[in-house]
Amino acid sequence: MLQNDNEHQWIANALGLKNDDAPFPWQLRLYDDFKKGKIHRLLDIPTGLGKTGIMALWLVARAVNAPLPRRLIYIVDRRAVVDQATKEALKLREFVENTPEIKKKLRLDTHKLPISTLRGQFTDNREWLENPTLPAIIVGTIDMIGSRLLFEGYGVSRKMRPYHAALLGTDTLFVLDEAHLVPPFEKLLETIADNRTALGPHDDSRGTLISPFKFMAMSATGQQNSGSVFSIDEEDLRDGTKTARRLNATKRIIIEDIEEGKDLSDVLAERAWVLANEGKTAVKIVVFCDKRTDAMNVKKEIEKRAKGNKKEGVPAVKIESQLLVGARRVYEREMVANWLKAHGFIAGSDIPMERPTFLIATSAGEVGVDLDADHMVSDLVAWERMVQRLGRVNRFGNGDANVKVIVSYDKKIKDKEREMLNSTRKLFEALPEKNGIRSGSPQILCNLKSKATTDDELKSLFEKAITPSPLRPALTRPLVDAWSMTSLKEHTGRPEIGPWLRGWVDDKPRVSVIWRKYLPIRWCGNRRIEVSSNEIESFFEVARPHMSEMLETESFQVVDWLKKRAKKLEPDQKIGTSIDLDKDELTELPSLQEDDIVAIILSPAGDFKKSLTLSNLLQKEEKLEDLSSSCAIVLDIRIGGLRDGLLDQDEKSIPRTTDDGQPWMQDNSETTQTVPIIQFRVRTMKEGMDGDADTQWHESPRFPTKVTEDDEPVEWFVIEKWGGRSRSTGYLQLLDVHKEEVEKRAQSIADGLSLPKEYADMLRITAKLHDEGKRASHWQMAFNAPHDGIYAKTKGPINQNLLDNYRHELGSLLEAEKDKELLALPQDFRELALHLIISHHGYARPIITTHGCDEAPPSVLNEKTKEISLRFARLQKQWGPWGLAWWESLLRTADQQASRESETANHTKLNGGL
Repeated sequence: MLQNDNEHQWIANALGLKNDDAPFPWQLRLYDDFKKGKIHRLLDIPTGLGKTGIMALWLVARAVNAPLPRRLIYIVDRRAVVDQATKEALKLREFVENTPEIKKKLRLDTHKLPISTLRGQFTDNREWLENPTLPAIIVGTIDMIGSRLLFEGYGVSRKMRPYHAALLGTDTLFVLDEAHLVPPFEKLLETIADNRTALGPHDDSRGTLISPFKFMAMSATGQQNSGSVFSIDEEDLRDGTKTARRLNATKRIIIEDIEEGKDLSDVLAERAWVLANEGKTAVKIVVFCDKRTDAMNVKKEIEKRAKGNKKEGVPAVKIESQLLVGARRVYEREMVANWLKAHGFIAGSDIPMERPTFLIATSAGEVGVDLDADHMVSDLVAWERMVQRLGRVNRFGNGDANVKVIVSYDKKIKDKEREMLNSTRKLFEALPEKNGIRSGSPQILCNLKSKATTDDELKSLFEKAITPSPLRPALTRPLVDAWSMTSLKEHTGRPEIGPWLRGWVDDKPRVSVIWRKYLPIRWCGNRRIEVSSNEIESFFEVARPHMSEMLETESFQVVDWLKKRAKKLEPDQKIGTSIDLDKDELTELPSLQEDDIVAIILSPAGDFKKSLTLSNLLQKEEKLEDLSSSCAIVLDIRIGGLRDGLLDQDEKSIPRTTDDGQPWMQDNSETTQTVPIIQFRVRTMKEGMDGDADTQWHESPRFPTKVTEDDEPVEWFVIEKWGGRSRSTGYLQLLDVHKEEVEKRAQSIADGLSLPKEYADMLRITAKLHDEGKRASHWQMAFNAPHDGIYAKTKGPINQNLLDNYRHELGSLLEAEKDKELLALPQDFRELALHLIISHHGYARPIITTHGCDEAPPSVLNEKTKEISLRFARLQKQWGPWGLAWWESLLRTADQQASRESETANHTKLNGGL
């Protein structure tokens, strides 16, 4: 062992262990490897043995100067109701705050450990973007992390995509949990990690300047891997250890064929009821169902049994029950997370049971949630999924679990699927058996897998029992180059990234459904006015859909639900509300009319695709072909149809929304800034009304909702962004002051990354010149700057017509080309500096508009745009897609840090220095 006493104590504290507890032996061995900079390709550890502790091991190793990446990216496949990985990361933040020596070693100083999660309640607080010199932990799903890595960030504006890709694609350790579930994504990450020559800088000297991308997969199913595999050994298996107890946890399995004519959901419910002693024993039972409809029926049947039967003299009993399924809005999913915790279903809970408690789950409960039940009932699915399900019962080996597996074949089942299920059953039959009961402890499952290495028949069964990996396209440099051209709205060589993340699958397209009170719709009297696609996209760029308000499910189900829901919405009928509206608002919402726009469809990039009226939904010929995979459909709140976070065609009540003016969820993430979860708000304003004096919210361009016949606005939506994220308006700062602040931040970043002096000087020069284009008189006038100086920050409002789409970065570039200090730089450094200046707001990849720029004739500007595009191509070839984006991120970070700190100081001054 390489740990000293201090390190051993730090590891124990970081893992959250009690005084009489100790780390698993495998954790200490992995830490020793981390200290040496060794990163295995696969971590093969059974469920329940603390795999998420890898974050703690990485953090402590980083603190003792181990040669490990600066950022850890922890990826889980499903948006589970409880983000256990995030909770573990938040515990690490607390550990760092309580351990000054660790905090000092990590160079966090006045900062807290940045923790960001790209989903659910903790959806991207952007802490990970605020300082590339600090360690950070980012937790997210494959779609949210993978899309950002490939410059196609779902829900991320084109301007921000290179920034996200930069800090994910460099100096990062990607940890993919339950990797066996997503082989295509595993292979994608392997390709990026192992093909640095093809996908990274073309010059080795440049490659050593930027810390590379590293990857480790984790699985509890004993999957095969050609790289270095880290697993448990004899030390972990010693009798009497915590590891041995968990590996040998009692799980008595009975395989049962369903009787002909019996309904699967009825049988699953009946077996669960029997395990609870017909409601007389206070136990926790999890019931796993492959289909959501079966899960819902099981819940209804269990609840029906609990009501008793007066005619037969069966008394009612009190039980608790809950569904854990996909296709549920995240807002309500977090409520389910609280239910799981309150009812003792989270591993390690010591909450006393008062009555039988049933959790009915689909695949949503198989991964990403530290479930722990007393007993389990399950239908038969693929082997790797059965292993995951078994890991959700008697997790710590302290109980005596009974497991009922019900075998039932759908009449429409395909031959390949039947063969897979038959093979899974045979694997269960290969487990040790006594009196018809088989043992399914983690150790026995591992032994079975090990035996298959020398038993060809058993090996064949495993191959047939596991869900086949989907075919996947290869990742090539031209593809990444095409995706990285983020300033191009359209690119014929830029395909949808879905197949690279999940392979070519037969799954039906999935969409995200969002309910909103305010939609970008405009009226003139009783006549609806057409709104341009640019206005709609601008509206949703500010009032951006948030993960917590999304319900993701198959598009065909949404279409069916939406059409049925439309038929139930009769025009001229008042619509009720479940919102606690303020007293000065109506208690009823106006009825929907057939010509009302009730849905707006957006692409994954936020581009407007189509709007639908109630009449459209009522038309049989309306196919809704625009509901393609990954798009979002934003619905009028009056559509309703949401019950407990699930689609319900009969539900009339109005759901909560992010823009209804009421508090949205409780943020317990203890982020370094006190910010609202939803960082925009929308309110209506009529002509003659005063604005809001709240200095924490910054107004974006207003959206006119009512206009006169002369197209004069008389009523608006006022959309405001939280001050912590809106840096360009709201306070005054002179340009020279801003430049000086950005220079300081750029030098600090260079020092924090230990950049060679020549690169640090180049970065400082770009900071000095990046905003010179704001000196243009029409920029100053358009931003309503005072006349007593040249300003970089103003209070606005912005006159968009006067601005004429002018990009100050172009003006900055023209000035920089004349700067003596920049011209004195070597050619390669000068080229990079010019690109950083022109791209520091996410444009010039590879194009930028010349509109509104009067610093040079049109012919000169056209030549400049060609130079800009060619320079981007040259630098991308030299530094690689992620390497060039990384350089851009350094200047952008310095700029944002300076703006954020100046804004904070200004806000403090306005509030009397408090």
